[in-house]
Amino acid sequence: MIKQSFRQRSFAKFNYVFLTILSISMLLPFFHIIAGSFSSGNAIMQGRVSLWPVEFTFDNYRAVLFDKNIWRSFGVTVYITVMGTFLNLFFTSLMAYGLSKSNLKGRKIIIIMVLFTMIFSAPLIPSYLVVKSLGMLNTLWALMIPGLISAFNLIIMISFFQNIPQDLFDCAKIDGCGEYRTLWSIVIPLSMPSLSTIGLFYAVAHWNGYFQALLFIRDQSLFPLQVKLRQLIVESDAEQMIQTAALTVQSIEGIKMASIIFATVPILVIYPFIQKHFMKGAMLGSIKG
Repeated sequence: MIKQSFRQRSFAKFNYVFLTILSISMLLPFFHIIAGSFSSGNAIMQGRVSLWPVEFTFDNYRAVLFDKNIWRSFGVTVYITVMGTFLNLFFTSLMAYGLSKSNLKGRKIIIIMVLFTMIFSAPLIPSYLVVKSLGMLNTLWALMIPGLISAFNLIIMISFFQNIPQDLFDCAKIDGCGEYRTLWSIVIPLSMPSLSTIGLFYAVAHWNGYFQALLFIRDQSLFPLQVKLRQLIVESDAEQMIQTAALTVQSIEGIKMASIIFATVPILVIYPFIQKHFMKGAMLGSIKG
């Protein structure tokens, strides 16, 4: 066991205290939103809600869960998240596998072009014109195709593929495997930790995305959940929920808080199931052996 000096022990204790306080400060607003979502409208308007529900009620969630529009937006978001993440992983893996080969012609030029996109992103108007010229305006493809491959995630995958022992590729060639068979039968199964990591990045981005929907979508039936949430919070578009659930106008703030929890919890539930893959992939994908 390595004995730590007084400075090292003091620094470690300071980090624990600092990170604990920082974590609590980040969680307090979330707990306040949860408490408000189970509180009455009058209690919220009077400022009596802090970290515990006041005048406990399920009316706010009843208004949210009985709203057909928010369920339609939820379905759109689930579709975008699942389909978009699958497409992201599929094409990111294909491109990363090719760029991980040192003998690929033009490899350095392509990587430089990829890195260029990390520094200089595409301007708003040219992006809109490209999506329009491809006929994707007012379609869900506009929310998935433009960001199909993330340069950051691509670099992680390239690094991970390069860590796979060359002996495995040599054995695959001896057994008669082509590049595609090697990719799907050997590389992908070995890359599940890294795929889980970037899959979480892609899924969270799809779930939380709303700006592209505001830019490319006009049909309200295609609005994802975050756009609907924005309408409730920013534009105060909660009158229909109040009428459907027969609530008072004071319940608007409670409905907003319940909507935030409704839009946040699903993505939080997924994380514990892939946490071990996430941690392992983040470490392995960042180290070149």
